[in-house]
Amino acid sequence: MKNKNSNKFRVFIFFIIIIMFIYKIIIMDLKKYISEIPDFPKQGINFKDMSPILENIEALDFVINSFEIANAWKIDKIVWLDARWFIFWSILAYKMKIPFIMLRKKWKLPWECEEISYDLEYWSNTFEIQKNAINPWEKIAIVDDLLATGWSAKAAIDLIEKLGWIVESLNFVIELEFLNWRVKFWDKKIISLIKY
Repeated sequence: MKNKNSNKFRVFIFFIIIIMFIYKIIIMDLKKYISEIPDFPKQGINFKDMSPILENIEALDFVINSFEIANAWKIDKIVWLDARWFIFWSILAYKMKIPFIMLRKKWKLPWECEEISYDLEYWSNTFEIQKNAINPWEKIAIVDDLLATGWSAKAAIDLIEKLGWIVESLNFVIELEFLNWRVKFWDKKIISLIKY
């Protein structure tokens, strides 16, 4: 009986290794789908435009599948930070069959909200979330297009944890590694697909 179980385990490990190997072979170079726009939205900023990903079904499918695999079986709800590329995250929530919660800029949500103010790449801002959107101790995936200075992600974490919810993962399409904000989130799982 022990030999049978041992053999099954070896076969299982073998298939996992094969799957990982195939995944590495077919992994997509998403950088070729990023357009860089100089001096937008202001002088000195090299804006990373992700529109080409939305225009290519294979690239979009790769992005959504990557985040789905990384968060499988661990997440109760997705919390989206109010930004340009919300379309990624609504698709992800739909595919994972979990609720999509909006963390929006001030005055954009009805009902009773909790808020937090923060500084981001270009200006100061305030996030709000509806207090009844999430139940205590639910596991949350925070999603955003870009990890740059990290101020908006930090504000989201502070607000969500203040309300008694658990931040399970931080998910970004692009991460600007040279800004070194990942070390500030040493206790969080961070998933990013494109690094500069």
